[in-house]
Amino acid sequence: MKYDTDKNLLLVVCTHCGSIFNKKYTLCTHCNSAMTQRKKHAFIKTLCFTLISIIFFIPANVLPMMHVNTLGTVDSSTIFDGILYFIDSKSYGIAAVIFIASIMVPIFKLMVLFALLFVVYFKKTQFARTAIKYFRIIHFIGKWSMIDIFVVALMIVIVQFGHLTSISAGAAAPAFTVVVIMTILATQSFDTRLLWDED
Repeated sequence: MKYDTDKNLLLVVCTHCGSIFNKKYTLCTHCNSAMTQRKKHAFIKTLCFTLISIIFFIPANVLPMMHVNTLGTVDSSTIFDGILYFIDSKSYGIAAVIFIASIMVPIFKLMVLFALLFVVYFKKTQFARTAIKYFRIIHFIGKWSMIDIFVVALMIVIVQFGHLTSISAGAAAPAFTVVVIMTILATQSFDTRLLWDED
């Protein structure tokens, strides 16, 4: 399907106030915001951030999230161990929060990001309307993404604290943080206007 876009109409749209100008304008006369027809290197930036997220997603869920040292005995727990613990404890709500925040949401965001990149790369403009809906979903989720980091703190509940117990973050903690930050950056760097371009 052929769409009329600012690009093929030689126009530029201010992403801040929505004003439309001739392509020659680089500064919005209404709000003084810089304007470009497309974000610079938006596709490659989104792709890189998404790939980094995938790389770190695996260790974030496979490696230990924390190490508990009690009288010289070290016990390590992964995110999945935490989920199983709360299920066994019949704390289904907490288990659900951890599962959704640390596994389901990141996977969903990564799938949507790859779908968006697919639509742009292969010029599948017939899917642009659907793609933009899913982008808005992950963009909304992105506003709350840092809540995922608190999964690390929530898992500390697994441990019965004592004077002879010490806790340290495992390798999964920084990896999980990288996943959250990279998916946020991938969403922010993506230019939805690319979804409608056919050239």
